[in-house]
Amino acid sequence: MTEATIVHHMNVALTLILLLSMPTLIIASVVGLVVGLLQAVTQIQDQTLPLAVKLIAVILSLVLMGPLLVGPLLDHTEQVFRDFPTLTN
Repeated sequence: MTEATIVHHMNVALTLILLLSMPTLIIASVVGLVVGLLQAVTQIQDQTLPLAVKLIAVILSLVLMGPLLVGPLLDHTEQVFRDFPTLTN
C-alpha cells in the first residue's frame, strides 16, 4: 500500500463524511437561528428551548433522510472491502 492510496482513501472518506453531515448541520443551524430570533422577539429567557427544538429537528432529519444518506456510505464501504485484498499486499 502506497502513501498515495492511503491519502486517496482518506480524502474520499472525509469528503463523504462532510457531505453526509451537511444536511443535518444546515437544519440544526437554521432551526437554531429561527428559535433564537423568536426568543429575542418574545424575550423568552429559557436556555433549554433552543436545545430541545434543535434536538427534535436533528432527530427528525436523520429519520427522514436516513435512507438517502446510507446509500453513499454503503457504496463506499463495499468499495473499501473490494479493494482490501489489493490494499493489504
